Amino acid sequence: MVILSEWLAAQLDKESAEPAYRQLLQLMQQAILTGRLAPGARLPSSRTLAGDLGVARNTVLHVYDQLGAEGYVISTTGSGTYVADTRPDSAAVSTPTPASAPADEDDDASGASPRGDMSMRGQRLIDEAGVSARQWGAFMPGVPDVAEFPARTWSRLQARLWKSANHGLLTYAPGGGYRPLRRALSDYLRVARSVRCTPDQIIITTGIHQSIDLAVRLLADHGDTAWVEEPCYWGARSVLQSSGLKLAPIPVDDEGLNPREQDLRDPPRIALVTPSHQYPLGMVMSLARRRTLLEYARQHKVWIVEDDYDSEFRYGSRPLASLQGLDESDRVIYVGSLGKLLFPGLRIGYMVVPERLAATFRTGVAELYREGQLMQQAVLAEFIMDGYLTSHVRRMRTLYGERRQLLIDAVTRHFGDALPVMGDEAGLHFVLGLPDHADDRAVAAAAYDAGVIVRPLAAYYSVRQARKGLLTGYACVPHEEIEPAFATLARVIEEHALAKPEKRRRAG
Repeated sequence: MVILSEWLAAQLDKESAEPAYRQLLQLMQQAILTGRLAPGARLPSSRTLAGDLGVARNTVLHVYDQLGAEGYVISTTGSGTYVADTRPDSAAVSTPTPASAPADEDDDASGASPRGDMSMRGQRLIDEAGVSARQWGAFMPGVPDVAEFPARTWSRLQARLWKSANHGLLTYAPGGGYRPLRRALSDYLRVARSVRCTPDQIIITTGIHQSIDLAVRLLADHGDTAWVEEPCYWGARSVLQSSGLKLAPIPVDDEGLNPREQDLRDPPRIALVTPSHQYPLGMVMSLARRRTLLEYARQHKVWIVEDDYDSEFRYGSRPLASLQGLDESDRVIYVGSLGKLLFPGLRIGYMVVPERLAATFRTGVAELYREGQLMQQAVLAEFIMDGYLTSHVRRMRTLYGERRQLLIDAVTRHFGDALPVMGDEAGLHFVLGLPDHADDRAVAAAAYDAGVIVRPLAAYYSVRQARKGLLTGYACVPHEEIEPAFATLARVIEEHALAKPEKRRRAG
């Protein structure tokens, strides 16, 4: 432990503008990931380490809490804090390529395939490019409360930009988007989501759908395989299918994506995952699974598309770090959107691509979509740089947390513990579990007729439905409307999901 303290003390830069908390967190993560701190090693007490480093004890306590939240360490009451064993599963990451697909003799020592980074379709698109350099109500899931958006602030910023009459903001967007916005997003993502990137690696899009579509068009060919979580967001699944990819549904469990042995024997070209908040079930991918997936992607040249759709809204703990921040092999394409943070009609999203692909993606987005909205992008850049985004997210996290609790309380009042609430630790919705005999599609349809919007969990499964439930959103429902709206939903559930099967037949 003395060695650890000495090493940390030598690495900490107390003159840096980077807070000591963030420096110490990154150093300890590095020590664990590189093996300097071996699995099972006991960490010094927070008081001891704070004294050795000359920092506040609360700083060390916050670092230990975050390490625990992200799975780096395990704390045992009365025993101490120990480094968790998150080493990649060697049996999984070393799964050989099937004998029917022999290795190419031209593969170089680094493992790079002659196929390279681009798909044939993507490469053809770039080679032939002609571009120059130059919804709402209870309980709709995934929709923020747009009534709480600081419209006056946005309007003031927008009026200032319009007043300057910058003609450059009224034409098509340059490849990649408005550079000041990319710079602002780069700074925001580094702090809020632990994403490692430069402004040049950020591509501005109209949202997650377009980001996924662009990645698929440039990195995969018709007939290539894509891993998708089972269940997964139907919109993303539709984008992949429409692009001609063969989908391989991979089951999820309490630790996130859990590929089976047969899945590992056939590496996909693309793996679409929601590691920080699985959609729709809400679990977090464990650090061990994250590291295994990254190593598997490195060995088998898999592109990982990380959909980080609403991870800023986490209740009771800090937002978890991105998968991209752990990636040392540049195999992760990170995609996000401002729609759930601000308002869906904004239609501004972003993707973070490996540096070697940045120029390719800038050309691709301009060639395929002829992007615009530069004025909106400029307003958003000012909004972020002036600190309004951070303060808005902080305020909405508190508001959504209150509404989440009100809705959970309503569930408890009506059903006790008969219906489980799943995936409520983060995001803008949770899944309200239903009995195995229930038809969640029929329940959702009946609720819609009664004036309440919920989504059936069945809609998110592609092969078979393992669980029955309703995606129930709370973000866009005012506090005072939650109880009466849920009372309506509860009556529908009692009639269509909790009644005995024979009673439902008689009623029909």
